[in-house]
Amino acid sequence: EMLSEILSQNRRTFLSNSGLGLGSIALADLLSREVRAGEGQDSSVADAADSRPPGLTHFAAKAKRVIYLFMSGGPSQLDLYDYKPLLKQRHGEQLPDSVRGGQRLTGMSGNQSSIPLVGSPFGFRQYGGGGAWFSDLLPHTASVADELCVIRSLYTEAINHGPGVTMFQTGTQIAGRPSIGAWLSYGLGQDNEDLPAFVVLITRDKGGQPLGAHLWGSGFLPTRHQGVLFRAARDPVLYLGNPAGVDAGSRRLLLDRLRELHEHQHERMPDPEIRSRIDHYEMAYAMQSSVPEATDVAGEPQHVLDSYGPDVTKPGTFAANCLLARRLAERGVRFIQLYHQDWDHHGGLPGALPKLCQETDQPAAALIRDLRARGLLDETLVVWGGEFGRTNYCQGRIQPNFGRDHHPRCFSVWMAGGGVKAGT
Repeated sequence: EMLSEILSQNRRTFLSNSGLGLGSIALADLLSREVRAGEGQDSSVADAADSRPPGLTHFAAKAKRVIYLFMSGGPSQLDLYDYKPLLKQRHGEQLPDSVRGGQRLTGMSGNQSSIPLVGSPFGFRQYGGGGAWFSDLLPHTASVADELCVIRSLYTEAINHGPGVTMFQTGTQIAGRPSIGAWLSYGLGQDNEDLPAFVVLITRDKGGQPLGAHLWGSGFLPTRHQGVLFRAARDPVLYLGNPAGVDAGSRRLLLDRLRELHEHQHERMPDPEIRSRIDHYEMAYAMQSSVPEATDVAGEPQHVLDSYGPDVTKPGTFAANCLLARRLAERGVRFIQLYHQDWDHHGGLPGALPKLCQETDQPAAALIRDLRARGLLDETLVVWGGEFGRTNYCQGRIQPNFGRDHHPRCFSVWMAGGGVKAGT
C-alpha cells in the first residue's frame, strides 16, 4: 500500500516530501547534540554520538560571515605581492622552455615569436613581523601586514576571464552552479530577518570584462539564496519602494492575501519555490526600512570616513562599498561580495596599475582596521583576489608601458580574520 501511494504521487511532490523528511532527521540529530552539550553531558558521550570520521582534526569554527573583495580581470601578482629580483635581473631574456614546461598560453601571446621576460618597474619592501613583501603601490595594505595571510600558490584551470571568474564564484567554469554566497546562505541561514543573507556590491563606472548575474545566482538551490545586488543609486534595490499612492498598510494587506494564495497552492503542490516566493515578498517588505538604514552613512564618525579615503562619500566607489560592507557585516549579512573591475592589463600596466591600487589600497586596509576596532574581524573572513594572475613575460614587444598576459598556474591572494593565521 505504501509503495502504491508513493507511485501515485508526482515526482516533484515525492522528492519534496522525501527531502523535507531527510532534512528533519538531520536537523533533529543536530539539535539533540546541542541539547546534550547544553545539559553538560560528558564530552566522551558527545564524542561517541558524533558521526565524524575518526582521526580528523576539528577546530571550532570562527568565521560567521565573509567579505570577498574580488578584483576582476586578474591583478598582476608580480607587481603587487611576489618580489622577483631574478626576474628583474633577466629582464629582456627569453622565457626558458624549462620554465614554460609546455603550459598553455592564450591566443593573445601564444603566437609571439619572442617571449621576453619583464621585471616589475615597482619597488618592493618587507613589512610586519612575518616579513611579507609588498609593492610600493600598496602602502596601506602593507601597513596591516600583521593581519594578513598572503597566499602565493593559487592555481586554476581557466585561462580566460568568463570561465575564470565563474570558477572562483561557483567552483566550476561552466555557469549554472550555485555561487559561494548562495551556499553560505543555504548552509548558515540568515542572521538578520530584515536583510538578505547574501549582498552584492559592484564598483560603478568601471570597464573591463562584464559581470553576469550567474556569478551570484543560486543555481539548483532555492532562489531565496541568490545574491541581492545593491546599486549605487537613490534606490539601492530596484522595485523595493511602494508605488505612488500605496501606503505601508495597503502593502501589508496585499502581501497577507498573496501569502494565503501561495500557501493554498503549496498545499496542493509542495514546491520549495513557492515558499521561496513567499520569503522574497516578506524580505522585500522588511527591506523597505532596513536597506535605507543600512546604506545611510551620515552617522559615521568623521575619522572613520577619513580612514577609507576621499572617495568614501561617493556612492558606488570601492571605498564607499567597503564601508557599506562593514555596515552590512555588523548587521548580520552572511556573505558580502564586492567586485572591482578593470585589472586586465594586457598593455599599459605601468600606467594603469597605480590607478587601480589608488582606488582599492586604502579602503581595503581601512576595512580590516575598522572590523578589528569593532571586534568583528575574528569572526569575519576577508578575502582579496582575482580569477588568475599575470605572466612573467611581456605581451608583445617590451616597451615602457608594457602589458602581461593571463597566467592561471600560480598567483596570489590574501585573507584576513575568520581564523586565518595572520602575519604569514
